[in-house]
Amino acid sequence: MVKLVRTAMVTTALGAGLVVFAQGTAVAATPTFSGLVAYVRAGDIYASKGASEKRLTTDGRSARPRFSRDGARVAYLREGRIWVMKADGTGQKQLTTGQAAGPAWSPDGASIGYAAAGCTGGPAIYQIPSAGGAAKVLFPAECRTEPIPADGAVVPAPTGTLAQRLRLDDAVAWSPDGTQVAFRDGMCGAVYDDCLTLGTVATGAEKTLAGYGGGGADYSGFAVVPAFSPDGKKVTWTAYREGSQPVHVVERDLAGTASRTIGTAEDRELVYTGDGRALVTGRHQSGSWVIAVNLATGARTPFHAGSQPTIQP
Repeated sequence: MVKLVRTAMVTTALGAGLVVFAQGTAVAATPTFSGLVAYVRAGDIYASKGASEKRLTTDGRSARPRFSRDGARVAYLREGRIWVMKADGTGQKQLTTGQAAGPAWSPDGASIGYAAAGCTGGPAIYQIPSAGGAAKVLFPAECRTEPIPADGAVVPAPTGTLAQRLRLDDAVAWSPDGTQVAFRDGMCGAVYDDCLTLGTVATGAEKTLAGYGGGGADYSGFAVVPAFSPDGKKVTWTAYREGSQPVHVVERDLAGTASRTIGTAEDRELVYTGDGRALVTGRHQSGSWVIAVNLATGARTPFHAGSQPTIQP
């Protein structure tokens, strides 16, 4: 039974599905999850399953956390370099020394994929042992036999509008079965101004998922920060189409060409929770919040102030 607590101004329902009614306004309770959700606020990483949260980093320069598939570790960026730590924030260890972006775990947890400068001068996708060691190139395939470029200098994070800050985000995603990696740019960059690629790890083959500007596309935009569904059948990304669509989230069925928009304008950085919901970064209370979205109904529930969510499998 749900217990009601009444005051002159507020009626509160306590229990499962907590709702607070203040002056006639319904406020949904903080959603809960079976695994930890990690997210970024003011340059530090926090973790939470519900209303309470724990701060995992204190450097003020961390970004793009990603849980390993066993949920025991988190890969993240610190000042543009790849680091790893345990899920409780202990055991922090640096893996890369030069400019890197957007870590993604291999399904077995043995490797981390990331983007950095490649042999062609453009971005390449690398794989490095999660325990530390030498990196090797995954994409483009032509760089697999070439010397790895010297570490590039770490550059400041971009500033400006939301679209300007996201446009060159090189976060990558590794498919649940380990066979594919989704990443910004790739060989399609020779055709389009901005594009998103699906690469096959075994062969180095690349397939264009989205292209903007050039290649017959009469509009500019970008597709960044990809994520796979837990079953690997769908991939999402944060998109922008100049002049017609502000920043938004696109979901595509990899078995065909069907796609849809999830959420509302300025939603971004979607990750699936595996229970019919997803987490996005969206606008709430005039700031960026991690928001739970029901994928069937579109219902939205704010979780915590922050951005760049990842969830423990």
